[in-house]
Amino acid sequence: MPPRAWLAWSSGKDSAWALHVARLAGEVDIVGLLTTYTEPHDRVSMHGVRLELVRAQAAAVGLPLHLVPIPSPCTNEIYEARMETAMAAARAGDVTHMAFGDLFLEDVRAYRVAQLARAGMTPVFPLWGRPTGALLDEMLAAGVEAWVTCVDPRQAPASLAGRMLTSELMAALPASVDRCFERGEAHTFAASGPAFAQGVAVKPGVVVERDGFVFADLELDRTRP
Repeated sequence: MPPRAWLAWSSGKDSAWALHVARLAGEVDIVGLLTTYTEPHDRVSMHGVRLELVRAQAAAVGLPLHLVPIPSPCTNEIYEARMETAMAAARAGDVTHMAFGDLFLEDVRAYRVAQLARAGMTPVFPLWGRPTGALLDEMLAAGVEAWVTCVDPRQAPASLAGRMLTSELMAALPASVDRCFERGEAHTFAASGPAFAQGVAVKPGVVVERDGFVFADLELDRTRP
């Protein structure tokens, strides 16, 4: 039997694709999703996604959702303490591995490896090192539906907020924008794809600028099946 793992679930396309790839590879058994959210707002940190949407995603991929609340603002000490508690809960459930959708940022990977070593957990990076242009093409060709929920206007056009990713949309972006937004140019919400038993119907709501970022408030679209 492969080792049991949780997947760090940001609600975005890379998390959803990492779940799909990990399931195909079979090297770990993904048995749960772990999501950090900002407690005062009940939204995924940075992505700005409502928790009801994340719960709908978890139901659609057939996995339990483990939530880690953090305050706003949140110090690194508080974040690490909350994550240590979450990792202890994982180990108590015989979960020994933690999977991530990271692509190429070496400093992020090194931080995760060090923190998980302290917690007695093993990291897994199903997508690591994949060329991001080809990776996005693969996602879209497989039917991934992803919506842009947050944009850093210093790195990408603010008009991306609330848009659904398409090949045409991505081709029109400046070459400086990573095709999977790995440098934080934008963040997404995955509404469907091969990891999902059924899609999560959403629609873009109000777009606001806050703390230097542009957020699109996605909502469940209850008019769609």
